[in-house]
Amino acid sequence: MTPAPYIGRFAPSPTGPLHLGSLVAALASWLDARAMGGRWLVRMEDLDRPRCDQASADTILRQLEAYGLVWDGGVLCQSQRDDAYAAALDAMRGQGAVFACSCTRSQLAQAPRNAEGETVYPGTCRLHVLPRVGVHSWRVRAQEVSVHFVDRIHGALQQDLAAEVGDFVVRRADGLFAYQLAVVVDDAFQGVTYIVRGADLLWNTPRQIYLQRLLGLPTPVYAHVPLVTNAAGQKLSKQTLAPALPERGRRAVLAQALAALGHPPPADLVGAGADELLAWAAAHWRVEAVPLHPVIANPAP
Repeated sequence: MTPAPYIGRFAPSPTGPLHLGSLVAALASWLDARAMGGRWLVRMEDLDRPRCDQASADTILRQLEAYGLVWDGGVLCQSQRDDAYAAALDAMRGQGAVFACSCTRSQLAQAPRNAEGETVYPGTCRLHVLPRVGVHSWRVRAQEVSVHFVDRIHGALQQDLAAEVGDFVVRRADGLFAYQLAVVVDDAFQGVTYIVRGADLLWNTPRQIYLQRLLGLPTPVYAHVPLVTNAAGQKLSKQTLAPALPERGRRAVLAQALAALGHPPPADLVGAGADELLAWAAAHWRVEAVPLHPVIANPAP
């Protein structure tokens, strides 16, 4: 069989500008695609309309261009894809693979938590037949199966979906589709074959593989790169007040991002421009060199 062409993607949520942590994820994805002669797409994961805004999406695109991370083709926006997600949900309803759930957050407050701190759904509504009116979410029935996958950085992994996650939401009670469903539908729609993203999404992978199997969709090859944290060990994010990528000194920021990915630029590239730095990195990219553990961001000068 002829291997599928390399198609990668970077899929930020437009809730604010990119910071060093999101640059590391974007850079790893871009380098992996360019090193393998593939295409690199950008998708806006703007499902959560109350938290996302067009100004942030525009800022992210400007930042990617400013840092030399040019994408291929147009930019797909999840906020315009509800019909595709609804069709996937209908297909799973036809299989009996989902059920309506009326549980509220307060009702689930005492449910057990997994290693990532997420609620493990206790199955409260699994056997109930709820009326189709009233507020409810839709959950996938997590069968008692162990989902195995091989991550290009973390190696062979597995998760007992029923025990460690439970029945998970694919459409929220407020009517918005959940990330887990949307990402699977869109990766298949865009023909994505390789996913390189942050390690905070590592244990989302079994849920996504499970949905791919339910929907008869292909499973991409995964790699999860280390997170960038602040000095307190917190992931850089809008919530932890991570500063936006600077408009000046981009070469130094790219060098820091490359070092976080296990590819520190050589001494003879000191003073090189950002374009030369990216060309060197694409030519020398080895996903095997990417470290497993989080990296602490250098404080701003």
